[in-house]
Amino acid sequence: MQVLRTAFHSELKEDYLQYSLSVIIGRAIPNAKDGLKPVQRRILYTMYKLKNFSNQPYKKSARIVGDTMGRLHPHGDIPIYDALVRMAQPFSMRYCLIDGQGNFGSVDNDPPAAMRYTEARLAKIAEEMLKDIEKQTVDMLPNFDNTTKEPIVLPTRIPNLLINGSSGIAVGIATNMPPHNLSEVCDAICYLLDHPNSSIEELMQFIKGPDFPTGGAIIGKNGIEEAYKTGKGKIILEAKYHFDQNELVIDEIPYTVSKADLIQRIVELTKQKNLDIGDIKDESDKKGIRVVIKLKKDADKDYILNQLLLFTPLRISFNIMNVCILENKPVVLNLKELLDVFIQHRKDVITRRSKFDLENAKKRLHLVEGFLFARERIDEVIKLIKEAQSSEEAKKNLISIGLDEPQAEALLELKLRSLTKLEIEALKNEKQELSKKISELEEILRSEEKLKEVIKNEILEIKKNFGDERKTEIIEKEIEINEEQAIKEEDVVIVLTDRDYIKRVPISVYRSQRRGGKGIRSEAEEAIPKRIAIANTKEKVFFFTNNGKAYYCEVYKIPEGSRYSEGRAIRNVVPIKENERIVDIVSENGKYFFFVTKKGIVKRTSIEHFKNLRKSGKIAISLKDDELVGVKACDEDSNIIIATRKGMAIRFLAKDVREMGRNAYGVRGIKLKADDTVVDFEVVKDEAILTVTRKGFGKLTQINEYRLQKRGGKGVRNIRINEKNGEVVKLVGIKEGEEVFLINSKGIAIRIPSDQIRKTRRVAIGVRLMHLNEDEEIVDCKKVEIS
Repeated sequence: MQVLRTAFHSELKEDYLQYSLSVIIGRAIPNAKDGLKPVQRRILYTMYKLKNFSNQPYKKSARIVGDTMGRLHPHGDIPIYDALVRMAQPFSMRYCLIDGQGNFGSVDNDPPAAMRYTEARLAKIAEEMLKDIEKQTVDMLPNFDNTTKEPIVLPTRIPNLLINGSSGIAVGIATNMPPHNLSEVCDAICYLLDHPNSSIEELMQFIKGPDFPTGGAIIGKNGIEEAYKTGKGKIILEAKYHFDQNELVIDEIPYTVSKADLIQRIVELTKQKNLDIGDIKDESDKKGIRVVIKLKKDADKDYILNQLLLFTPLRISFNIMNVCILENKPVVLNLKELLDVFIQHRKDVITRRSKFDLENAKKRLHLVEGFLFARERIDEVIKLIKEAQSSEEAKKNLISIGLDEPQAEALLELKLRSLTKLEIEALKNEKQELSKKISELEEILRSEEKLKEVIKNEILEIKKNFGDERKTEIIEKEIEINEEQAIKEEDVVIVLTDRDYIKRVPISVYRSQRRGGKGIRSEAEEAIPKRIAIANTKEKVFFFTNNGKAYYCEVYKIPEGSRYSEGRAIRNVVPIKENERIVDIVSENGKYFFFVTKKGIVKRTSIEHFKNLRKSGKIAISLKDDELVGVKACDEDSNIIIATRKGMAIRFLAKDVREMGRNAYGVRGIKLKADDTVVDFEVVKDEAILTVTRKGFGKLTQINEYRLQKRGGKGVRNIRINEKNGEVVKLVGIKEGEEVFLINSKGIAIRIPSDQIRKTRRVAIGVRLMHLNEDEEIVDCKKVEIS
């Protein structure tokens, strides 16, 4: 025995290539000519051989599967039955190739009944795929055990690959071809036959776009055009729906989407997002799909619809990949190439059919001419036959008078009644018809134009018999729904803890209380809040760090949490460095950003410098042995009030600080005593000033109590601090009708209407805003507009 030595990796590579090629060509990818995978082609051919036609009784699916597996496809009965079922499902195939009887599954993803219970037969349109197969129109190859033959492709009259599409995953390659409308494809084929150099844009006048069996709508044409030009593209599929008073009614769903899964996803989303949806009813029946979503009273319809479109399969992406097998190779074809392949296939089929018919017509004409010759010499023919001692001698006698061997044999097998006067007239008519047919067939084989005419006539006949209206609507204007559109517009509290965890919570969860109350828990037990901000979900907020860098984030991208959750690490929201910590969170609602440091340095910089922040952030202010206290948006005519820890304050105009660049250090805003530092500042116009102390006290004073000064001064006394109220921690400008939101070091928050805080003179102790325990202190305070 000879031993062949080879490298293991070489043998493995060769075996894997053979396996992958087998899967690509022999299983998963459809042929470009008939649009069928091998298992589908074998099922249809088996049904053809069983004479399981559309005008014949149904046969058990198990019989069809068994014959297919035993004769052509030895890969197991389950995959064969799955392929048979799919070809019979009107929600899977745009034009079903199999007429099924029984339970063949549903759009709810219900499985079909077992093959012993269901029955099937060829659909009428499928018979058009098999027509003329007996006329040697396609090549045949031996089956797996060499006991019979099967077609390499079917001589299809319908452009099946385009009208039914296909999907499959092979080894390292996949196909996902959408179905199309038969009438549109037939019109495009006829146009391409007349205008072989037409462009894809011209063909798109006829083929508007994919046409899915479940209907729905395609949003935008850009994806369609890209796919038709390159063979690859992405389209957006959307359900069809309408509002009926306070109900959202879904009438059609996107292709490949399970209705049951869609409903389940809507239910889950309703719980996750707390949507104002009351009930969901599936009222679908044999007439069509109808899913009724009842909305709660005063629900925001647009918001709910955007949520459903963005987070449920009510809107999906369909990635088009026109991969098919052509001449035993996987190729990617554009729209024109797909049509050209089908037209060339029809040319080959009609040419081979014409040759087959021509050869048979000539043979028959030759015999008919022999019969007519014999009729003219009938007496002599009978005499020669009577005198012959055997059939061979009779044949020789007939050949001797001018007949050839085929004519002589046919004449000997002919019944005498066929030579009556009536039959002779029929033979003469048949001779004329055969001569005419031969002439037509020869013209088809000789003339390219005649060949195209035959193809066109057959295509028009297919359109007449099977064409229908589009099911899928194409909405030319692309309506993009992004995550921001699907966010409910509401005011939220952004909370940042000492462990640098962040979250957003609807401000509505914090109910208003009377001044001096204890508030409600806002954080997890172990979380200590250090900074809060009030913002709208449609806004963008900027984060400023202790080392003077700026980052930004859309509010809706900040993770939503409950009052008792800690949120997520800030580094999952903005990419701050290990040594950085967030100092302030600011909304973009002014022309400038105003910066204040602990040492009283101030700076005014245009917000335009922060419009295009990099993901890694930008320097916002240069700090020299100093620390940023806060940042706020302002305008030129804004009043700036800076408060110190020891109870001093200064008021000056923002325009007193010249505009500077991002890298600037700033100028002096307030002159501090040696033991004092800046703790907060506010941008105001005509608001009253609320000063909040560490122990929960606050003092509301009219702005005119603070005389307007130039920047850099010592300021004036802001509040009288003592052991009872503690040092100053926050400064807030309050207008009439606004509320105050405070949060302490234990995560307890309280909302207080501003009218419960009486206005006092500048030098006062203040009143209790929030009741604190001994181990608690105020960490932040913000104003809230009452909606």
